[in-house]
Amino acid sequence: MSHDYVPVQWNRNKVIYDRVLWLAIALYLVTFMVVSMLTHTGAEALSPMILLIRAFASCAFLMLSIILCIGPLARLDSRFLPLLYNRRHFGVSMFLVALAHALLAIVFYHSFGVGNPLVSIFTSPGSYGSISDFPFQRFGAFALLILLVMAATSHDYWNANLKAPVWKALHMSVYFAYGLLIVHVASGAMLQSETGLLAAMVYISVVCVGGLHLFAAFKSLKVDRVGQAAEWVNVGAWQDIPDNQAITVTVGKDERVAIFRYEGTKLAAISNVCQHQNGPLGEGRVIDGCITCPWHGFQYRPEDGCSPAPFTEKVETYYLKLDGEQLFLNPVALPKGSARPVINMAAEVLE
Repeated sequence: MSHDYVPVQWNRNKVIYDRVLWLAIALYLVTFMVVSMLTHTGAEALSPMILLIRAFASCAFLMLSIILCIGPLARLDSRFLPLLYNRRHFGVSMFLVALAHALLAIVFYHSFGVGNPLVSIFTSPGSYGSISDFPFQRFGAFALLILLVMAATSHDYWNANLKAPVWKALHMSVYFAYGLLIVHVASGAMLQSETGLLAAMVYISVVCVGGLHLFAAFKSLKVDRVGQAAEWVNVGAWQDIPDNQAITVTVGKDERVAIFRYEGTKLAAISNVCQHQNGPLGEGRVIDGCITCPWHGFQYRPEDGCSPAPFTEKVETYYLKLDGEQLFLNPVALPKGSARPVINMAAEVLE
C-alpha cells in the first residue's frame, strides 16, 4: 500500500462511488414503483406500501447477485478488477436496502397483532411440508442476520482483530445467506401470480452466479500446475508472463504462488495470499515497483515480499531458476520477508 493510500475509508473516489451507487438505487426504486403502478391497475392494483416493500426486496437481491458475480468476473478478466476495490461499500449498501425491506415488511405484516412483531416472524403459523403455507419469512430473517454481521465487520478494524483467515471465513457465509434468500423468495413472493419478473430475476441470478463461479474454478484448474514438495516445478516459458503481471501456480497440496514479470525482464515469485484479507496477489499488477493487491491496494516489494515503509506486512518468497527459456520454481517457501535473487533477463545474471 503506497503512502498516500487510505484503506477502505472514504477517500474522494469512494465518496463519488457511494453517491453514484445511491443515486442508482434511488432511480431503481422509483422506476420499480412507477412501472408496477402502470402495470397493476384496476382490480390488480397494489398498495404503495406493498410496492415499496417489493422494490427494496428486488433491489437488494439484484445487488447481492452482482456482488457475488464480481469475484469470478475479476478472475476471468482483469478488466473487472477495479470492481473489487469498492465491493465492501456495495455490500454495506446492499444490507441497508435489505434492512429497509425487512423493516417495512415487519411494520406492514406483523405490527398489528398483540405480540412482538420480531417474535411473530418466528412464531407465526406455517408448515415446512406445505408449499402454500411455507414459513418463508424465517429464511429471510436468518439471511438478514448474516448480512448484518458481515456489514458490521466490513472494516479493517475487524479484519485486524479477527485475523484475515477468520474474517474471510466469516464473510464467505454470504453464500449461505444467498441460499437462504433463494428459499425465501422462491417460497414467498414467487408463488404470487403477479411477480413473474421476480421469478425471471431469480432464475437469471442463479444461472449467472453459479455459472460464473464454475467457469472461474474451471479456468483456475486449467492454469494450475501441481508440483511435489521438494522438486523444482516447470512453470513454462518466462516470456509467456505478461509484463507487470503474474501467472499463478499451485504447488504441494494447495499452496498458490504468484510469479511476476516486471520492468520487462525481471522475474520474482511470492505467495499469492495478501496479508490484508487473503486477496489474490497474482491477479494484481506491479505499480510503482511494488506488487499491488487488486482488492484494496496493499503493496509488496518483489525482491523480498515486504511492504514499503512505514507498513510492515510481509509474504513468503520463492526461488526461481532458468533452464534455457523455461522457468522453474522451487516450491519450498522462504520465511516471510526473505530477500532472494531476482532473475533479470536483461543482464542474464542473478542479481
